[in-house]
Amino acid sequence: MDTKAVFAALYSVCEENATFFSGGAKGSQGDAARRLVDVMRLIQEHARSLEPVICNFASVYHYFDFDPHIPANGYRSLVKVVRCCLLHIIQKGRYITSNRRSIFFRVAHNAGEMEAYCSALCQLRALLYLAQRMLHDNSHGNLFFQDESGLSESFVREYSSMHKGCFYGRCLGFQFSPAIRPCLQTIAIGLVAFGENYRRHQSGIGVAASSFFTSGKYAIDPELRGAEFERITQNLDVHFWKSFWNITETEVLSSLASMTSTQVKVNRAFSVPPIPFDLPLAANHRTSVTIAPPSAHIGAAPVQMRLISYDLREGQDSEILLALSRSEGGPLSLSLGLKTKRLPSSPCLLIHFHGGGFVAQTSKSHEPYLKSWSQDLGVPILSVDYSLAPEAPFPRALEECFYAYCWALRNHHLLGWTGEKVCLAGDSAGGNLCVTTSMRAAAFGVRMPDGIVAAYPATLLTAYASPSRLLTLMDPLLPLSVLSRCLGAYAGTDPQTETQIEKVSTLSSVRRDTALLLKDFRQGASNWIHSLLDSNRASASHSPAAGVPGAADTVRKSISEASISSPHASPPVPSEPSDFANRKLSVKSQTCQDLGPCNSSTLHSSPLLQEDAAEDVKFFLSKDVDSSMSCDLSSVAIPPPAGERGSELEPCREFPLGFEPLRTEKLAEMRVQSSPVVKDPFCSPLLAPDSMLKGLPPIHIVACALDPMLDDSVMFAKRLRSIDQPVTLCVVDDLPHGFLSLSQLSRETREAAKVCVERIRAVFTQTETPPEPRKHRKLERTNRGVLVSSGEASSLFVGPIGGVEPAAGSKIADGQGLVAAAAQNNTDTGGVGLD
Repeated sequence: MDTKAVFAALYSVCEENATFFSGGAKGSQGDAARRLVDVMRLIQEHARSLEPVICNFASVYHYFDFDPHIPANGYRSLVKVVRCCLLHIIQKGRYITSNRRSIFFRVAHNAGEMEAYCSALCQLRALLYLAQRMLHDNSHGNLFFQDESGLSESFVREYSSMHKGCFYGRCLGFQFSPAIRPCLQTIAIGLVAFGENYRRHQSGIGVAASSFFTSGKYAIDPELRGAEFERITQNLDVHFWKSFWNITETEVLSSLASMTSTQVKVNRAFSVPPIPFDLPLAANHRTSVTIAPPSAHIGAAPVQMRLISYDLREGQDSEILLALSRSEGGPLSLSLGLKTKRLPSSPCLLIHFHGGGFVAQTSKSHEPYLKSWSQDLGVPILSVDYSLAPEAPFPRALEECFYAYCWALRNHHLLGWTGEKVCLAGDSAGGNLCVTTSMRAAAFGVRMPDGIVAAYPATLLTAYASPSRLLTLMDPLLPLSVLSRCLGAYAGTDPQTETQIEKVSTLSSVRRDTALLLKDFRQGASNWIHSLLDSNRASASHSPAAGVPGAADTVRKSISEASISSPHASPPVPSEPSDFANRKLSVKSQTCQDLGPCNSSTLHSSPLLQEDAAEDVKFFLSKDVDSSMSCDLSSVAIPPPAGERGSELEPCREFPLGFEPLRTEKLAEMRVQSSPVVKDPFCSPLLAPDSMLKGLPPIHIVACALDPMLDDSVMFAKRLRSIDQPVTLCVVDDLPHGFLSLSQLSRETREAAKVCVERIRAVFTQTETPPEPRKHRKLERTNRGVLVSSGEASSLFVGPIGGVEPAAGSKIADGQGLVAAAAQNNTDTGGVGLD
């Protein structure tokens, strides 16, 4: 991608439009024209400061890649997001140039569009400054700043005060694939509507129905949506996020998902009683170890699981398994039909740990893609419904996952499995549990899984800053404030106790919900009617609010449908500090000591991490510093601001003089949590010593280039490769964190889900690398030097994200061809010209 051509095109289109609208119309049109001129000038100013920074990053970010053939790290992702923003601005500017003389051209609306992207560009400029700081403070080749003070504190402080609403209005999801943006907009609208009605209703149906009626105003007023989204993500507790993410668990939505997903013969939820049992050691089958039931925090309790199988296999309808089954209040889970043929037991089993930030969701939320996997792979799937935080923080989930894994090994005949090959798979938090469960299996000396497939796993649960984590400022699914609350709940340091609501009778609850529903229905209907009757109400105001885009606005689908946000929400109410964490720590310190083997008869157990074992953790991977690399990095990095550091009254300035990012009126209640729990290797496997990582099964990591957790995957793959552990890394492009849950919504997410399926199949077939999917190219390299690069290229899989000059024979004249390609076929710029 030719960086100079992009900036040249940006300067040209901004200057041309600024000159045209400087003519001086009067009235409201004149005010809107002046706004358009001002924003064009401001965009040019930001671009002049960004151009050298982008070029400098393009010359050094390859030092942080996992492999020369897999160009992916947080620095690349930041540069790519900036370029996406620039391409959107260019395309919108060219639309203005083509339509500004039309009588249907709405100056105020287009001024609002440009103001939104100008605000986003300003905030991205601030993030690049913070990234330059990381280049200075981090060791060479390392993506994390291994300290929770200094730079990490500065990052949290800047995040809590920087304006984020612009990324949730008109610019919502601009960096992702265009096919996924409508889904993200629907989630954002549902989130703010749900937040408005949270705690107002006693019943879940009341919250859902009222949210539906009040969602209209957020659909037609993206400014309000952005402001509310920012307020909600910064100040609501973890219980709100549990409630929102668990909407997919409701009977209506789960039944709808079940009807549209693959139909399977077996879909049974069951509970395994907390009974200890013996399991033979891997090294000596004559010796066994006792697997104790989970006991941390909430005591002994049954472990919940779900068995999914496309075909009915031997043992899956046994009386023993039927006795363990639990009712879900829905249709019969086991679809036997008339004389259903029972197939022999499968030689392979997939054990799945679901994601959800350790605080939300169950296997029911992940059923759609698990059913599809069972059909594609032809194997039964056992999904574990582990206990969730904050009620059951670390290490409860790990204990239950390990217990379920060992129970499956011992009772394989009940699952339609011969006991031959087993693979662990999980996404996000589930990916973390896959790795830590294998580490615990190694510590107990029991059989290890044959392989691990981890999709966008969380391998470092500390507050360490990294370039990809800067993306939490704009990510609609994983904002930093939400991420920190989830991780704090899992660690037990941030319980976020929920405010109790007075108990009322069922009849009173129904009456109250009905009254609120009628009120919200009237309000929502009024908003919709007024928006239809007066589509210019926003453009008549002096604020940068946008009107309702018309059908003739052809740039809607490829640029944005939202509006720059403005504060309309009530100020946050700071929560009172709680001593809960101090009371909980003593409990956790005891439960964490029980993660190792609990039976003295275990002869071959790996040593657990002790306090003096921290020196074994080679977090900084680069041993020999290349002088040329050091010179290149020093030319880009910027040192900490001097003169003001050490002042207790005023924090040091993080940005150059003359520049200040946009600030929010609603500060986030965030602080850097320092807890020994998050540094436990069973909590953050990236911090595990080499002795705990050696001997793990082959690990296949599927990451997202635009995921705030990307650096977790890249650095963990580097750690494994440095100790000669088999590992592969595949990075998919233009998709958000959690794409597996969206796999039914677009072609891109389906293709990315197939990547996970192929890696699972590779574990079962014991091939070095999985076969290539049709019409797509996977760029993958293992630590053994096996390179796969075949098939037709596609923007789904990551290529060089930035700084790559056009291929031989290609021409870009002042960005015209680049922008034309971005506009073609309604394609968002997330995957255009970036490979």
